[in-house]
Amino acid sequence: MPRGQFITFEGIDGSGKSTQVRRLTQTLETQGIEVVTTREPGGAPGAEEIRQLVLTGDPDRWSAETEILLFTAARRDHLEKTIQPALDAGRTVISDRFADSTRVYQGATRGDLRTKVDQLHEVMIGKEPDLTFIIDMDPATALQRGLARNSGEDRFEDFGLAFQETLRAGFLALANDFSDRCVLINGDRDPDTVAVDIADAYAARV
Repeated sequence: MPRGQFITFEGIDGSGKSTQVRRLTQTLETQGIEVVTTREPGGAPGAEEIRQLVLTGDPDRWSAETEILLFTAARRDHLEKTIQPALDAGRTVISDRFADSTRVYQGATRGDLRTKVDQLHEVMIGKEPDLTFIIDMDPATALQRGLARNSGEDRFEDFGLAFQETLRAGFLALANDFSDRCVLINGDRDPDTVAVDIADAYAARV
C-alpha cells in the first residue's frame, strides 16, 4: 500500500489555518486521495481532554515548562491513536498544528526552551511532517480575527499583540530552519487565492 503523506499547517492564532486545512482536504479528495483531517492540541480522545487544560483559563495558568509536557503528552496520544494508524493505512493526514507550534509557542517565545522542546520531541514523538505550510499574516489582523471567534479557547490570544508578533517572528525563523519541508504562504490575501497557492505548492512538492 502506498505510504500516506503527513501534512501540517502552522501559523499564529487567527491566520486562517483551519480554513486552508479544509480547502486542501477538499482539493485532494477530488483527486481521489483519502484524507484524514485532525488538529492539535487534540485529535484523539485523551488529547482532546488535554486541549481544554491548555487552551482555556488564565494566561498564567501554566508555566511554559508545564505546557511543553502537556502538549507532548497530547501529541503522543494523537500520534498513537490517529496519525500513525492513518499513515500506516496509506491515508494522507492533514493536521492543524503539530510539533512546530510547541517549538515556537513554548520553545521560542516563553523562555529559551527550544532545546528542551527538541529533546523531548526526539525521545517521545520522533516524527516530522513530510510537508508544512506556514501561513504568515499581519499579527494585529490575525489577533482581531482570533478574538472575534469567541471560542472560549483563547488563552494564547489573551497574551496580547506583542506575543503574537513574537510568534510570527518565531514561525518565520522556523520556516528558514526547516526549509526542506516548510512552505511560507502569504495569508494577507483572500482565502481563495491562498488556497490556490497552497494547492500549487502541494503539487510541486508531493
